[in-house]
Amino acid sequence: MPRIAGVDIPRDKQIWVSLQYIHGIGPALSRRVLESTSVHAETRADDLTEDEVNRLREYIDREFVVEGELRKETSFNIKRLTEIGSYRGHRHRYNLPTRGQRTRTNARTHRGAPKTVAGRGKKRGATKK
Repeated sequence: MPRIAGVDIPRDKQIWVSLQYIHGIGPALSRRVLESTSVHAETRADDLTEDEVNRLREYIDREFVVEGELRKETSFNIKRLTEIGSYRGHRHRYNLPTRGQRTRTNARTHRGAPKTVAGRGKKRGATKK
């Protein structure tokens, strides 16, 4: 199992898919990395030579911020927003959507389970017609 950027990438998948297991590398970036290092995209990760693995590892380490550094950078950005008291920082603090989505309906994953409120719903004594 090749180890690139501190991640054991799956050996039974094509290398362009396997590279996406590294945090910070998606489909487009994976293809670009493979073109730059002249590795064929459809080769299985198992079939890579030691030289190809080294080229991939060095190129990714040199050119991109991935895995731990990227996670750290993202968390520092969120922490900075909350400390300066920006609108987005408040949204992050209260686990609400930060990019303008509506929350009156939807946003259940952020807001949590629905809370029942007294006085909402059917009126007592209302008859069906």
